[in-house]
Amino acid sequence: MSESASISSGIAARYATALFELAKESKAIKTLEGDIDALDAALGSSADLNALIASPVYTRADQAKAIAAIAAKMGLSPLSANTLALMASKRRLFVLPHLTKIVQDKISEEKGEVTAEVTSAVKLSAAQAKSLAATLKASVGKDVKLKTAVDESLIGGLIVKLGSTMIDTSVKAKLAALQNAMKEVG
Repeated sequence: MSESASISSGIAARYATALFELAKESKAIKTLEGDIDALDAALGSSADLNALIASPVYTRADQAKAIAAIAAKMGLSPLSANTLALMASKRRLFVLPHLTKIVQDKISEEKGEVTAEVTSAVKLSAAQAKSLAATLKASVGKDVKLKTAVDESLIGGLIVKLGSTMIDTSVKAKLAALQNAMKEVG
């Protein structure tokens, strides 16, 4: 891990721990989970939001005003909105992607569930996601929350990451393995 990534992770961990503990204290874990999932989705879909949190061009005041408007528009809880305002005033919004991941992990741990990152060639239907979650639950013995993504380059199949385990059943991986086997033969 690079030094700057390590520093970012450390900063994010401190904010995430404080945010999680405050939510736990006030019995607002479910609200925090909704806020964090919404923020994570916004970060994943908005290039403008990513530019706002990462660009040094924006002043503290600009970032604070923009993040307050975003929090209000998204309907975030006062705890989450105040945390974002504090981060903006300290010029720490750049760690927001790390923070969302850490808080999601803490919430999952609190609920006794694990998160599986699933990448598929096409969007999974609700029935497919439910079936996959049930299969993974039977395998690990805990509730499994799926975090899905679509990567059309897989052609077909899935890549499932659960903790330190990765299962790759994609056609792309099978073709790569076949290509390597062909290279060894000839």
